[in-house]
Amino acid sequence: MKQRRRTWTRIVFLIISCLLLFVISGFVYEWIASKKDKSQYPPPGELVDAGGYRLHIRKLGNGSPTILLESGSGESSLSWRDIPEKLSSFATVVSYDRAGYAWSEEAATPRTGENIVRELHLALKNADIQAPYILVGHSLGGMYSRLYAQTYKDEVAGLVLVDARPENDARRTNEIYAKERPKVNPSPLISILLEKSGAFRLFPNFMLTGRVEYQDRNSFVNIVASSKYFRSVAEEGDLASTTEDAIRGQHLGNLPVRVIARGVQQDLTQFGISKRGNDQIEQSWQMGQREMLNISTNSKFIVAKKSEHMIIHDQPELVIQVIRELITDTSHFQSTMSRAYADN
Repeated sequence: MKQRRRTWTRIVFLIISCLLLFVISGFVYEWIASKKDKSQYPPPGELVDAGGYRLHIRKLGNGSPTILLESGSGESSLSWRDIPEKLSSFATVVSYDRAGYAWSEEAATPRTGENIVRELHLALKNADIQAPYILVGHSLGGMYSRLYAQTYKDEVAGLVLVDARPENDARRTNEIYAKERPKVNPSPLISILLEKSGAFRLFPNFMLTGRVEYQDRNSFVNIVASSKYFRSVAEEGDLASTTEDAIRGQHLGNLPVRVIARGVQQDLTQFGISKRGNDQIEQSWQMGQREMLNISTNSKFIVAKKSEHMIIHDQPELVIQVIRELITDTSHFQSTMSRAYADN
């Protein structure tokens, strides 16, 4: 009996030792690999002071106006794929990483929309990137773009909202989500542990399915995923309501605004939401897209018929077309603004 007990004790000890060795090996492997990533994947743009930390800003092309791309929640400058290169054929285009994302440093200030917009404004000035700007905001980035246009009206020549988050989204859907209790992404702490242990790098297809699109997983693991990233994404989400409050009921006069809304309903049932809940959330979202037409007397509504939420991936050519047409439509306004800035 004692012999059998000792045997089982040894087996349990061996299993625990193997698991511990595996975990430690994962942490060591990730530490070595992440060090290599810094040399193998240098920032394609420049790091610019944003008031106590540095933002990664990438500028392509020439001429006025400057197209400024604002990514959605959890999305870095890499999420735009080759859209910046294509836009640079007819305008100056700027993509950047918000604080904590990809190559940008982490900020000490809270991730409120007000701070994000103010720090971006400072970084653009420090990088000598001239207004007027055409702001292109996807998802949560649409709210930041709207707040920028509201805060720095004289610098903005146009606004393109790509399936942007409406200012009343949380008010309308919080109760639905509370009832549905969907599967959510791991907490920042769990995500950081998974990243530090090498789990994302070792098992990307298993760990990132439903979270990161297949062709973006390599860049996510090697460039984006980090402790600062997971902390920043979580804080942005926690403070998103402050941005909603800041832009609620806004009116931007006759600023040219283009609202691009998805034409294919997003499937949230994969996250445990019922079909009825999914339909209610979609109805609220589409209502919010239409309501954004009211922020300007010069607004147009475009439906991306083949796209779900990631229109910039599903129909990038449509996004480029809308931006190009907006620039053409506002050419007189742009020249007027350019002369005004040249005189300053």
